[in-house]
Amino acid sequence: MVSISAEPNIIRRFSSGQMISMAKLVLECAFQPIVEATTGTVFGYESLMRGYDRIGFSNPLELLDHVEADGQLIELEKMIASRALAKFSTLPDLASATLFLNLDVRLIPHGDIIVDKLLEQLAQAKIPPSSICFELSERFDNTSVPEFSTLINRMRKEGFKLAIDDFGVGHGEMKLLCDFDVDYLKIDRYFIQDVERNPRKRHMVKNIVNIAHVLGVRVIAEGIETEGEFLACREMGVDLVQGWFVSRPTTFVKELQTSFPHLQILGENRRNRQTLDEILIRRQIEHLPTVYENDSIDSVFELFRRNPEQAFFPVLNANGEPRGVINEYHLKEYIYQPFGRDLLKNKVYERTISHFVDRAPIVGLDADADRLMNIFANMGGSACVILTENMRYVGVVSAASLIKVINEKQLKLAQEQNPLTALPGNRAISGFIEESCRDSDEDRFFCYCDFDNFKPFNDKYGFHVGDHAISLFSALMKRYFFSGDCFLGHIGGDDFFIGVRDWTKDEVTEILERLLSDFHDDVISLYSEEDRLAGQIKGFDRFGNEREFALLRCSIGVLQLPKGMLIGNPEGIGAEIANIKKAAKESDAGLVICSHGEMK
Repeated sequence: MVSISAEPNIIRRFSSGQMISMAKLVLECAFQPIVEATTGTVFGYESLMRGYDRIGFSNPLELLDHVEADGQLIELEKMIASRALAKFSTLPDLASATLFLNLDVRLIPHGDIIVDKLLEQLAQAKIPPSSICFELSERFDNTSVPEFSTLINRMRKEGFKLAIDDFGVGHGEMKLLCDFDVDYLKIDRYFIQDVERNPRKRHMVKNIVNIAHVLGVRVIAEGIETEGEFLACREMGVDLVQGWFVSRPTTFVKELQTSFPHLQILGENRRNRQTLDEILIRRQIEHLPTVYENDSIDSVFELFRRNPEQAFFPVLNANGEPRGVINEYHLKEYIYQPFGRDLLKNKVYERTISHFVDRAPIVGLDADADRLMNIFANMGGSACVILTENMRYVGVVSAASLIKVINEKQLKLAQEQNPLTALPGNRAISGFIEESCRDSDEDRFFCYCDFDNFKPFNDKYGFHVGDHAISLFSALMKRYFFSGDCFLGHIGGDDFFIGVRDWTKDEVTEILERLLSDFHDDVISLYSEEDRLAGQIKGFDRFGNEREFALLRCSIGVLQLPKGMLIGNPEGIGAEIANIKKAAKESDAGLVICSHGEMK
């Protein structure tokens, strides 16, 4: 058999005017899963064209350009969409899944034809339009097409979802994001590649995610190919992920999974632990009644009538995803005008719930309180922040509720401060470590400080003198680590924690050596002259045996996380820290610094 790809031009010349007929024979739809970043559960599938190489094309765009030149693009797109929907309708997780379809900008003038055909097929399959998301390609400038706004409004009215594809490398994405209500933003692979090692890309992705969430838009990271890229995107707040690290596209429905164990394992520890922020936020969630965008206007009027003190209600699509809120003041002119309600229900006037939806910030329930407040503040005039869990609506929080959360958090942390040193305790320390593990823009150092021979010293000289030694060390810590990139904590007793970011190893070493030297010089004054001269004291060890102990000193084990390194499971570093601290106690200097993975 002669390979078709060897002479593509021959195929094209032979098939001139007959490309659609040939395409029907060879083209297939492959589905690539789009997965929830926090759970590994499949959210939807992007439909991708396969088989174009069999008729002499190196990529789908080349085929699309060819059939467009022949005036057959709309026929090809209708066929591809029909096949994708037919395959989608056979999926077992159909009710909770979304099908992502690409929309070529050149078809926008004919968009109504495609929409009408799709609506017909959806009705036959009993699939709601909200299960379909059109991806607006940025290969061309969509907004320059005169019919674009009309088509977008039609899609919105019918209940379809919209996504901006290839965000960051196309035409007018920010304009599109600003002027039109879209549901998803797909960050282009260019920004995702090596994002865990590239500070500029991390900065860009973080800000894209923040802007999108403020506008009530969910973020999809495209082209994830490594574990590092996945972890970085998840920690930066990306909602959904797609790429070969997750799953390759397949034309076989039986190969499609509903979840991916390797992602579930990576996110298991994160899901199993609740932060203080999440605990406090859950207490303040308002579980408001919801409105579905395909509900009748009368049902909305009735909802406001039954809840006279409520000024807004969340609006969901048929799949249970939040679209925004509907505010009472938008409907007042119709409520109080003569014949206002009749006007709304008039088919000629055509006003549905979707016309009155106001965008609101949408954020996952695992977001911290400070981030929620920042998002809220940047979305001027928003009534609330909508919270989701596993991409589905769980409730809302108001500005007043967020203020309560932050105040309660500050009070809780203040209560946990050590009364002797006024330093934060274990919860705050754990929070700093987790945050630092997720932020790889700079070098990070976790310094665990532990006194050597403190028990016999405390036993002999009493708790008052022991507390004096603890206070002395705390004061020295505050003297040397006072800048904003330092965190000081008191684990308890004679155990302390120092967290440092954006320092060099040499700088950390120099300051810690000075701290240890000053502490040794100061603490020796707490001993009697006899003990100082002897250089040791008699005491009992933890087993009750009497023996000689060296004078009090501090040992510090330091774990370094190099710039660009992300730690998905902070709990896993505990054993490593213990080994480093043990090595520090056994060393002459009392100080050991190791990079992550160097000592386990």
